[in-house]
Amino acid sequence: MLENAQWLRKFLKNLATFFGIGFFPKSPGTAGTVATIPLVLLLSWAGPLVYMSFVILLFPVAVFAAQAYQEDLGGHDRQEIVIDEVLGFLITMTWLPMTWKSMLAGFLLFRVLDIFKPFPIGYLDKKVPGGLGVIIDDVVAGIIASMILQYIYQNTSWLGQQVMVFTS
Repeated sequence: MLENAQWLRKFLKNLATFFGIGFFPKSPGTAGTVATIPLVLLLSWAGPLVYMSFVILLFPVAVFAAQAYQEDLGGHDRQEIVIDEVLGFLITMTWLPMTWKSMLAGFLLFRVLDIFKPFPIGYLDKKVPGGLGVIIDDVVAGIIASMILQYIYQNTSWLGQQVMVFTS
């Protein structure tokens, strides 16, 4: 039983760094976001139900992963924890066409919001403790970025058109 708990904790800590991406020497948050691009494409290919299910299930797992990492290594929102960027970018790209334009716009907008942390992102970053505090600011940044990009997608042709068509 103890071995299973240790294995789970080790897995959660590895997930917190997105399996080592968080140890990238410069800008680990940006590296974590870039490393999420193949996952965004894979989940988009799998369809909207799989994509959204994955994002919803990842949220509590990411909170536990960030919490486990912090408990074992100390500090709040250590830079090597990048699962928050993974989740935030996945949220950013929800229901967008998988074009280079939307990917670039999503990447840039999410990173700007994550780095500069305008209200309410910065408030949540400072006020919410623990693993939830690590994750929630990036979730909100992802939601805001997604809302902006959805507006752009619905009202312009700047982001291109969806290339993949999903049928049941």
